[in-house]
Amino acid sequence: MADRGVDLAAVPKGVREQLAELELELSEGDITQKGYEKKRAKLLCPYVPQTHNVDIQLTPGVASDPTPSPNTGPTPAPRQHRVHRSGGARDDRYRSDIHTEAVQAALARHREEKMALPMPTKRRSAFAQSPAEHCTPPDTSSTSEDEGSLRRRQAAISAMLAQNLQSPEYWINRSVQSSSTSSSASSTLSHGESKTQNHNHSQGQTSALADVLAHTRIESSSVPPDVTSSVPQERNSRVDLPPNIAVKGMSRGQSRSSMMDTAGGVPVHSRVSTKIQQLLNTLKRPKRPPLSEFFLDDSEEIVEVPQPDPNTPRPEGRQIIPVKGEPLGVVSNWPPALQAALARWGATQAKSPALTTLDITGKPLYTLTYGKLWSRSLKLAYTLLNKLGTKNEPVLKPGDRVALVYPNSDPGMFWVAFYGCLLAEVIPVPIEVPLSQKDAGSQQIGFLLGSCGVGLALTSEVCLKGLPKTPNGEIMQFKGWPRLKWVVTDTKYLTKPSKDWQPHIPTANTDTAYIEYKASKEGTVMGVAVSKISMLTHCQALTQACNYCEGETLVNVLDFKKDTGLWHGVLTSVMNRIHTISVPYAVMKACPLSWVQRVHVHKARVALVKCRDLHWAMMAHKDQKDTNLSSLRMLIVADGANPWSVSSCDAFLNVFQSHGLKPEMICPCASSPEAMTVAIRRPGAHGAPLPARAILSMAGLSHSVIRVNTEDKNSALTVQDVGHVMPGALMCIVKPDGPPMLCKTDEIGEIVLNSRAGGTMYYGLPGMTKNTFEVIPVNSGGTPIGEVPFTRTGLLGFVGPGSLVFVVGKIEGLLSVSARRHNADDLVATALAVEPVKTVYRGRIAVFSITVFYDERIVIVAEQRPDASEEDSFQWMSRVLQAIDSIHQVGLYCLALVPANTLPKTPLGGIHVSETKQRFLDGSLHPCNILMCPHTCVTNLPKPRQKQPVGVGPASIMVGNLVAGKRTAQAAGRDLGLLDDQEQSRKHQFLSEALQWRAQNDSDHVLYMLLNAKGVAVSTATCSQLHKRAEKITAALLERGGINTGDNVVLLYPPGIDLIASFYGCLYAGCIPVTVRPPHPQNLAATLPTVRMIIDVSKAACILTTQTLMKILRSKEAAASVNVKTLPNIIDTDDLPRKRPPHIYKPPTAEMLAYLDFSVSTTGMLTGVKISHSAVSALCRSLKLQCELYSSRQIAICLDPYCGLGFVLWCLSSVYSGHQSILIPPMELETSLPLWLSTLSQYKIRDTFCSYSVMEICTKGLGTQTEALKVRGVNLSCVRSCVVIAEERPRLALTQSFSKLFKDLGLSPRAVSTAFGARVNLAICLQGTAGPDPSTVYVDMKSLRHDRVRLVERGAPQSLPLMESGTILPGVRVIIVNPETRGPLGDSHLGEIWVNSPHNTSGYYTIYGEESLQADHFNTRLSVGETETLWARTGYLGFVKRTELLDASGDRHDALFVVGSLDETLELRGLRYHPIDIETSVSRSHRSIAESAVFTWTNLLVVVVELSGSEIEALDLVPQVTNVVLKEHHLIVGVVVIVDPGVIPINSRGEKQRMHLRDSFLADQLDPIYVAYNM
Repeated sequence: MADRGVDLAAVPKGVREQLAELELELSEGDITQKGYEKKRAKLLCPYVPQTHNVDIQLTPGVASDPTPSPNTGPTPAPRQHRVHRSGGARDDRYRSDIHTEAVQAALARHREEKMALPMPTKRRSAFAQSPAEHCTPPDTSSTSEDEGSLRRRQAAISAMLAQNLQSPEYWINRSVQSSSTSSSASSTLSHGESKTQNHNHSQGQTSALADVLAHTRIESSSVPPDVTSSVPQERNSRVDLPPNIAVKGMSRGQSRSSMMDTAGGVPVHSRVSTKIQQLLNTLKRPKRPPLSEFFLDDSEEIVEVPQPDPNTPRPEGRQIIPVKGEPLGVVSNWPPALQAALARWGATQAKSPALTTLDITGKPLYTLTYGKLWSRSLKLAYTLLNKLGTKNEPVLKPGDRVALVYPNSDPGMFWVAFYGCLLAEVIPVPIEVPLSQKDAGSQQIGFLLGSCGVGLALTSEVCLKGLPKTPNGEIMQFKGWPRLKWVVTDTKYLTKPSKDWQPHIPTANTDTAYIEYKASKEGTVMGVAVSKISMLTHCQALTQACNYCEGETLVNVLDFKKDTGLWHGVLTSVMNRIHTISVPYAVMKACPLSWVQRVHVHKARVALVKCRDLHWAMMAHKDQKDTNLSSLRMLIVADGANPWSVSSCDAFLNVFQSHGLKPEMICPCASSPEAMTVAIRRPGAHGAPLPARAILSMAGLSHSVIRVNTEDKNSALTVQDVGHVMPGALMCIVKPDGPPMLCKTDEIGEIVLNSRAGGTMYYGLPGMTKNTFEVIPVNSGGTPIGEVPFTRTGLLGFVGPGSLVFVVGKIEGLLSVSARRHNADDLVATALAVEPVKTVYRGRIAVFSITVFYDERIVIVAEQRPDASEEDSFQWMSRVLQAIDSIHQVGLYCLALVPANTLPKTPLGGIHVSETKQRFLDGSLHPCNILMCPHTCVTNLPKPRQKQPVGVGPASIMVGNLVAGKRTAQAAGRDLGLLDDQEQSRKHQFLSEALQWRAQNDSDHVLYMLLNAKGVAVSTATCSQLHKRAEKITAALLERGGINTGDNVVLLYPPGIDLIASFYGCLYAGCIPVTVRPPHPQNLAATLPTVRMIIDVSKAACILTTQTLMKILRSKEAAASVNVKTLPNIIDTDDLPRKRPPHIYKPPTAEMLAYLDFSVSTTGMLTGVKISHSAVSALCRSLKLQCELYSSRQIAICLDPYCGLGFVLWCLSSVYSGHQSILIPPMELETSLPLWLSTLSQYKIRDTFCSYSVMEICTKGLGTQTEALKVRGVNLSCVRSCVVIAEERPRLALTQSFSKLFKDLGLSPRAVSTAFGARVNLAICLQGTAGPDPSTVYVDMKSLRHDRVRLVERGAPQSLPLMESGTILPGVRVIIVNPETRGPLGDSHLGEIWVNSPHNTSGYYTIYGEESLQADHFNTRLSVGETETLWARTGYLGFVKRTELLDASGDRHDALFVVGSLDETLELRGLRYHPIDIETSVSRSHRSIAESAVFTWTNLLVVVVELSGSEIEALDLVPQVTNVVLKEHHLIVGVVVIVDPGVIPINSRGEKQRMHLRDSFLADQLDPIYVAYNM
């Protein structure tokens, strides 16, 4: 309250008496509490002690420190002497005394709740600004809308910013600690020790650093707290890992505790985590509108509309009565048609000047007299009708439409062409001169020409020469344009009419006279047809309203081809024999004062200008002392209907009143292409009372209600009247949407006009014409108010006292956000008032809205100056956010800055808004800075799901399924059957015995053939060769290795036969082989630590490898990344002596370990599993049955042979089944893409196995070369099954595109299928030769997020196609289980896949024998039902669905659908998301996204995208990614990281390593092109 700190005793007695009276009034109820407080505050105001109290709320736990703040020095005054564009702009051109404090106060409010927004990180190489001399400053002109917008808010905002943001540190904290070094640009934000600044009261400043740290005191080494969850942080003891490795721990259990909840052990002073912490802090502020309630049921498809606020202002006035203009007088000498007026002046006043044109310097170039204008127009009319084509087949007939293509600098030619067309009775369609094929909106002009049926274009010789040409000299065919014939209208090409020819000049009728183009909000260009009678009546009405007299002089700065410039400067002027001086746009750019000089020199009576021209004249006026404007009786401001024009008019009057300008001369007018002139202020008599002003509340306006602003002058809009409605017109205000219902007197609506002087239709578009030109207003009961049709003007406004018309905006600038309306011009004004001088160009700004997630979202795009720094730009954007939030109470969705001169322009230099919007939506705007704020403005998201405690136990669910007739979701493969005695090799339980048996009985049978990149077999192995090589290795192991039975031996080989031989060598020696992918010689630092980790974890006794790899392991480079001295004994197996081992080991039982299988999971976990001899035999037997493998068969394998099913197929299966395996190392495909496919064709392979990586390489690399492959004779019709080996959900899009692409090479669409395995069982499904084709189902994604499966039809919205993972292998059973209750689920229910089979792996191989984990994952039981069976948990979610297909035994086939890994799922907003689904959407959102990956960090969704295009496209991706994830997944992206191709780590199976990526991101190791933090 105002009296806080006021000593009432010190207040004068009179004031105390007034206060007592107030108390009495309040107690007697004569005054409201609010009124009392207001009056009391006013009385006490002078006595309040003047101190600036800054309330700083410190969160407990942040120590106050009395050290003075580094930024509390005196505020530097804004520099007054800035280098300006030519024209000597002064800062006060933005000033307006109304609203002076608006933006200051608005931003001051943010001081209390200040938040340091994290600044985006940008790589220096990206978007290096070109040097200033190469950047032509863009056109600072614009369409009128933007011009006046500023000054009114400028002073306001600058002062407020001075209070609020004296130093950049407010926004961009200085790095207190050394920030991480990286190539990204702004390492300005960093966590440091928290220090609260001393509050210097005179400055009222604080530092934002305290706030960043307010939530917790962070030591530099600790993990950033998960500020969005309430779970206490736990730090498990962890193995000391190498810094940037894909290995996250030894066991699955560890991952869940120590990895998922923390930031991966990244010290928090990494810049990334600091910024995310800041982002979280900003996101914790409450949003303004509360989230609407939301049913969690699937039937509620769309977000609920927020409930209307009961305090919303509503119109209370009576219904408006139509307003009539004064009657249109009848003057005896008015001509019967406009052409008749020209004929009259041409004959009687031939020497009278009609038009003076200026050259580029602003000097008069030539004057066209009425005689010349008449004779030339006559010649043109004659030429058009008689000299084009032949006498019998003229090209033009009266009524045809012709385009007029004349530059702005040539009004003379245009006048002649326009009047020539009128005399020939053809219909002119004036358009802009096309400059290039890429003109903004060129296609829409083509639409206009097409809809008007234009086939001929008139132009001048100079203009024709300047049009873009094709190489052979023809005029280019512009995009979307019809074919045009070009006719040059220069006098020398015209024919003098014959003596007997006279033009036909009928009395004005309803035939179309000309067509004026108009662009809609969406950018469509339509033609408004104006009839001859409308054209004449409009000229008469303007003559009466403006009091035009014969022989006056008029200066026209506007475009003479359309709108006010055409109506006054070309048509009405000829009717009244006025002398027009035309000032083209180019002259105005060179000499902004030229029009004022013309008024002075020619003693002009009338001037036609826009606010822009008033600005420019003010900016340049100090060079001129002797200009005199006293001759003017009317200064018509064509865009006076723009609410921001009032400040331009005031400022111009202020400067030029001393030069003879009188206030009553300024005449704003309102017009629209459809209704033509709507209202104009009549020129006043000297000394008459000045016109009215209205100060309106912005909040009221946003609800379409007129409220005079008394309370909060910060959010007020001052508008000036545009005079009275035109003579002879009738005007109403109707609701802009829905039926045209009359508004109330205090309501804003669309102005509709009934007049004979308006447009008649949109030419060629009858449907749109009806909705615009034939509107009959209805009253509140819905009954029409009369018969007469009105025309919609597209102007929003109201009728004030004395029937004065006020306009507050245009329909096309209307942004409807959450049921409130905002005017684009008002937002432009606020944005530009935020100190624009340093960062952006005035007038080069576009505001529009886009629809994202069921509501309009506001986007602002501006051009950034070449010399603006990153910090300046970011600071400006942050301030604009705050100013708009405070003044308009609306959140911005996106603010983008583009380089100078890159926004699409309209022909007269304004911004082409619809084209800008289209580029934004297409992702082709190429911003250089962007700030997205979806968290602030998207308030209609569904409520997060609260997981309800399950009240129903597993047994009840099971019973429920039985009662409902639902079977339990389980499926099984065929029986493995009994051992078949006929097969010798089956008697051997162990693979080592099988190999020995084959070496004896079938010694020359080739088991393996290894191909190189040329497709040549570089090595082969028969049964006996393989056996002998294995023996040599065994002998070496026993001699040189000193190996004991059961020791682990690491096999480090490139893919090939050595790897296979050494594997069997280990089995012969009784050792346990561990296959490890060798390190990449070019990238030892990244790959060797993983090798070292497996060696350490497996406690290997020795390493078998090749000579080459041995050298690498002992090199200096290797020593730089790991300690090579502590490596176990290394044996190179290249040149071993021929020795046989003394004996070959045979394990005592089949349960003994055969080998260890190590693999890095997609969550970055290194897991080793133990595989017993019995599991190996069972798995090989299962594969043999499923794929019908026997000795005479050949299969081709293009897989990595180091883990999982890939290793089994490469090393084990052939020895067991005896078939021949053709081995193709996947890395050979890098040098020879067609290798795999041509091998399949050459050897006529029936069965082949590959990985997703191989399939992707072929699809991307060979997709366009199918014809060439065909020519080379590649034929894939032999392939019966091509199986993709994977541990993930089948990638349907990839397999389908592979099938489609290579269908031409004979590949059967049924051939491609997938397999599925997991760590607990390497092969669960595999589509073999038997069994039905894999089926595809469509599931609802919304239900999937709720852990439910709802099957939908193909093409349903939000549907996701899932393909069956292949037929379940013989001997395998799967069941779907609820992972929490461990109860079985019903058919088509989502749950964890559990598996039971003789080839399940025996357990994890870990340093710590975590028995509980083994039991949980490998030997677990159902809680209800079949509780005796032991199952292994795969960790994957999926469901089983019984299909209509039959399997081999004739039963209905049960299909297993894998949805995704449980470890990988993202829990966001209480729902479960699978990363692959979000990534699919993201990758589709822009053509330049090569790959994407998502992960979460402290409940923020982080999206990493690889940019395949050029770096200028990087920032285009940020809005595209944010939009698509919001639209398709109802999630707000927290951080978008743009990186180079190949940065997202991928393992050998082609799976993304998302956790590894997350750790690299948090450790600042990605070298991103750009990191955007969405607010």
